[in-house]
Formats: sequence, C-alpha cells, structure tokens
Amino acid sequence: MNTIQTLPTMRKSIIIWLLTGCLLIAAMVVIGGITRLTGSGLSITEWKLIRGTIPPLNEQQWQEEFENYKAIPQYQKLNYHFTLDDFKQIYFWEYFHRLIGRVIGMVFLIPFLFFWMKKQFDRKLMRNVLLLFALGAFQGFLGWFMVKSGLTKNTYVSHYRLAIHLISAFITFGFTFKVALDLIYPENKPYDLHLKKTLSFSMDNFRSCYLADIYGAFVAGLHAGHIFNNFPKMDDDWISSSVSFALQKNGITALFDAIPVVQFIHRYVAYVAVLLILYLFFMARNFNRARMNNLFSAELKNAVNLLPVIVLLQFILGVFTLLYSVPVWLGVLHQIVAFILFALMVFLIHRLQSGKMPATN
Repeated sequence: MNTIQTLPTMRKSIIIWLLTGCLLIAAMVVIGGITRLTGSGLSITEWKLIRGTIPPLNEQQWQEEFENYKAIPQYQKLNYHFTLDDFKQIYFWEYFHRLIGRVIGMVFLIPFLFFWMKKQFDRKLMRNVLLLFALGAFQGFLGWFMVKSGLTKNTYVSHYRLAIHLISAFITFGFTFKVALDLIYPENKPYDLHLKKTLSFSMDNFRSCYLADIYGAFVAGLHAGHIFNNFPKMDDDWISSSVSFALQKNGITALFDAIPVVQFIHRYVAYVAVLLILYLFFMARNFNRARMNNLFSAELKNAVNLLPVIVLLQFILGVFTLLYSVPVWLGVLHQIVAFILFALMVFLIHRLQSGKMPATN
C-alpha cells in the first residue's frame, strides 16, 4: 500500500499544499461561524479586494467605516446604540474572515505557479487544480453576494445565500481533500461485494449528513435555534402545532422559510443521520469480521470506528446548542464537528472507491 512517506518528494509537496488548503478552508468556515454568531458579517459594507487587506489605521479611517455601517438597516434598526468601540469589535471578525480568504488565495496561487513551472501537473491533476481555483473564486463571489443581501432592506443576510455560501465551502473543501487523497492513495484494487454494499450505504449516509448541514445553515440564517429550546420535544409536543400551521399557511415554501419547520426538519434529519451512521458502523464491522478482519485496510478500519464517536458527539453538541439557545462557543464547536464528520465521510467514501467495481449481471 502506498502511503505519503513512500511517495516522491515533489508529490509529497503537492499533497501538503492541498492539505494546507483544506485546513485553511476549515479555518475560514470556523471564523465565518463566529462572524455569523456575533452578528459581525455586515460590519464591512464594501468589497475592496486589494485596499481592504489593510484595516483602518487611524481614528478618521475608523470613523469612515463606522459611518458606512450607520447607513445600513442593521445599525438603524438593531445596533443604533453602538459606539465606535462596539463597532470595532464586530469589524474585527468580518475583517479576519475576509483576510483568511485572501490568504487562501495566495496559498493556492503561489505554490500552483511553482509546481506548474516545474511541470508537476499531469492533465488530470491540472484539470482538478483549475477547478479548485474556479470553486475558490466562486466562493469569494458568493461571500459578497451574501453580504449584499443585508445592506439595503434586511437587518441580516439572506438565509438562502448564507446556506449556498456555506455549502459551497463544504464542496470546495471536499473536492480539495479528494484531490489530495487521490495523490496519497493512487493504487487501484479489485472490489469485494461487501465493499460495494458498504460504499452504497455510505453514500446514503453522506447525503443525509449533507442535508443536515444544509438545514443547519437555514437554522443559522433564520436564527431558528432560539426557539423550542428543549429536547426531545418541541415545547410540549413531539411536533409543534406551529409546524403544521406554517405548512398549511405557506405550503411548500414553509420547508425553507418557516422557522419552526426549518428547526423541525433539522432535528429529524439529524436523527436519521445518526441512525444511518450507527447502522453503517455495525454493518461494516460485521462484513469485516465475516472476512476474518481482512476486508478493510487499517485506515479504513479507523475511519469506520471513528464514525459513531463523531456523529454522537455532533448530535450531543447539537442538543446542548439548542438547550442553551446557541451560545457562540457551542455553535462554533457544533460547526467544527460537522466539518470533521464531513471530512471523515469523504475519506471513507474515497477509500471504498479505490478500485473499479466489477460488472454485475
């Protein structure tokens, strides 16, 4: 089995480059979560790609930024009591979030030029890397597209745009991680029928986790974690009457816009995701035992064994985040573990896809 230690030096460098990008994307998502939970996302009202790299350096520049913020509805309707010192606190998180985005751009661009000049990219890898650049550029556009939705009429950004921005970050991370894994594990191996079954069920798990992440973004954008702060019921009912009322009143749009409905869906998709992952764990373990513990490689065994630990931790964090009405530290921790679970599922599926499936009759 190929490992990163046995690969050529330049190939190792490309892998480290890609994994560094993964870590920075994850860091940006975490900082983005803090920015959202602290209400800091609209503190910078203009997009200055180059000049925005340097924060305000004197009192006049700070006052100009503050005056720009005073012109938007969030200040006029919610934060009209803010002083300049209050504004500086929320400005920091949005500035830091954008700064990480710029750093990611440089971390991808400069090594890319070096590897390209050294002719280290074959056709497939070049295609994948160019797609990564496209995803990164699109992510930057989505960030500004999201911010714009809160600058004119609304006091917060659109929860649709927030969800698209977050899910795009997950996609960019997942694809970057997959490209790195292709380089770490370039081998192909014959497929086993049990591996095929495990892969198929893993894909179902991945979809359920992804749906939970999407509705987690809706919950965040609609501030839906601030109602029904008890568990397992929604107030006194398993399904709050406000859920059925919203569905009757608004129809299908309530699935995406109505706060009680969005929280309800996020709760129950999370239940399904936990049950599916636990079933996957026991199914994979039994398959491996049936083959005398020779079906899975060591890293695949570790990934399977980690799954129930991570998904149960994520579920527990979700419960406590709800019970305590989304304190910043719990909300951020909940998002971090969601990212770890996502990465683990990408790794698991990649290792299960490490060969061509035989044709079946």
